[in-house]
Amino acid sequence: MKQSCRDIQSKLKRHLKGTLSFRGKLALRFLKWIAISLFVGGVMSVVGGAFRIMLEGVTEFRQNHTFIIYFLPLAGLFTVFCYQALGFRHDKGTNLVLMAVRDNEKLTLKTMLLIFSGTIMTHLFGGSAGREGAALQIGGSFSASLGRLLRLDEKDQRIITMCGMSAGFSSIFGTPITSAVFSMEVTSVGIMHYSAIVPSVLSAVVANMLTSLYGISSESFLVQRIPSTTLPTILKVIALAVLCAVMAEVFVIVLKAFHHLFQHISDNKYIRVLIGSAAIIVLTLLVGSQTYNGAGMDFIQSTFTERVGAQHFVLKLIFTGITLGCGFKGGEIVPAFFVGSSFGNFMSRFLGLDYSFGASIGLIAVFCGVTNCPLTSLFMSIELFGINGVVLYAVACAVSYMLSGYRGLYNSQKIVYSKTKTEFIDRKINY
Repeated sequence: MKQSCRDIQSKLKRHLKGTLSFRGKLALRFLKWIAISLFVGGVMSVVGGAFRIMLEGVTEFRQNHTFIIYFLPLAGLFTVFCYQALGFRHDKGTNLVLMAVRDNEKLTLKTMLLIFSGTIMTHLFGGSAGREGAALQIGGSFSASLGRLLRLDEKDQRIITMCGMSAGFSSIFGTPITSAVFSMEVTSVGIMHYSAIVPSVLSAVVANMLTSLYGISSESFLVQRIPSTTLPTILKVIALAVLCAVMAEVFVIVLKAFHHLFQHISDNKYIRVLIGSAAIIVLTLLVGSQTYNGAGMDFIQSTFTERVGAQHFVLKLIFTGITLGCGFKGGEIVPAFFVGSSFGNFMSRFLGLDYSFGASIGLIAVFCGVTNCPLTSLFMSIELFGINGVVLYAVACAVSYMLSGYRGLYNSQKIVYSKTKTEFIDRKINY
């Protein structure tokens, strides 16, 4: 009996010692990521805030000095020269960041500097591109470099890269929850990297909070009339989401087609960017305005206040395909917003939906289709449009995710689990 009691006491001591050791290690790890997240969020609030201010400044300058678009070929040549001079002859863009998370691909500060300056050049001289893809590269590159400086191991290096991605996205677009979820969801579709939840969320919140102190406002859109959640409305939303899933595939296919077209035209990147620049200038002159140059955030706002025609999403898709296909730098996400909101606005008239509500469904459903990120898209709808109508937005995201197939903006993205069956497939995106 005494021996049995001693055995029990010994087991309890070992269990207690093991529990305390685990809790101690967990506490230290928690404090480590708190400190890293605060630092990354703080730095990215400055870098991301400066990036957004500069983008808005060069956009305003271009709009007030429309002649500057004639210098687009020089901007393209300079961008290609910088990338080649610094050893980025085969730049992978945002794909490199995703590869850093999944395969521990090396990111450097050179990547951050190049995408920062390259995107500014694109927006200043009239190329059609976004900014959030650049934000992911800027945040990921900085945090990856910090991870090497701190001598983090391979697994922690991946977490700090996601931390930087969420902080960069949040500092520029102002949607912290969306940014955090996106960094955990986008790399491997079908699973979430919950190991990064504390650093991703905290760095995104800190980055957004500090950029707001600098006077940089978060993006938001006013949906003028959100319908009641009734069966007829749900059916209409499903119909629109189906169309948006198709549009998402078209978006990816067109961007891929332009990329291959310019590769077929010439092996020389300087010739490609000159031809692409000339095409953008000619198209801008034919259109008679610069609606489709730059990111197009002003036009996206207008899709929530008035009806728009079918030519808008078609032309934006062409302008963006040429810009990114010929070698200019920038993101694909805001152009996807532009195409989605204008497409949803246009199609709403055939479904009996309010045009601003149609624009909101189009924006999140096309974004969901091109990124394969349904949870990110749902949180984005809440942060951009408010909580009203969240059930309808959830339906739109679910439908678009399932029906957009296995295509996506990022060819290094992997579909880990099937979209239609409970099975592990682990296949690359059909880019």
